[in-house]
Amino acid sequence: MSGHSKWSQIKHKKGATDAKRSKTFSQLSHAITLAAREKGQDPGLNPTLRTAIENAQAVNMPKDTIDRAITKATSPENTLMRVTYEAYGPGGVALVIEGSTDNNNRTFAQIRTVLETHGAKMAPGGALWAFVKEGEEWIAKTTVPVDDETRKKIDELAEVLEEHEDIQEVYTNTMQNVNIKV
Repeated sequence: MSGHSKWSQIKHKKGATDAKRSKTFSQLSHAITLAAREKGQDPGLNPTLRTAIENAQAVNMPKDTIDRAITKATSPENTLMRVTYEAYGPGGVALVIEGSTDNNNRTFAQIRTVLETHGAKMAPGGALWAFVKEGEEWIAKTTVPVDDETRKKIDELAEVLEEHEDIQEVYTNTMQNVNIKV
């Protein structure tokens, strides 16, 4: 019965749960740092920061982690910036990929590689025409009908992009299920 102890099972479940939680905390920490850097550190005067803090509290992020993310915004070595990448996926579906990174060149290359391995291409300056920004989200102005096979490819691509730590959201202009939240 080697390897079948209760502790072994708990350890593996806890490891998977902790990895998901760590990824979520990292993304929320990026959002808090960006909001504090762009519009100030006072949540009373910065609605974007207030929303980011509320989202962090909703997933039980510790207060000291939130405070560290806010103070990180004023540190001189912080070079975190928002990025928006445009691409065309399988079936001619337009994609808008939003994230935050400390190294735009590295993230751009990694996202381009992910897109190319899933039958998509980067299209700088070529896909935003299909969307309009409403608040914090991109809404599709025009939609593209897709079949089940193409839908499956787009879903796989969205899952892989979701795994990338610098990416927060992915929007598509497919006819059904217009926005894929990551």
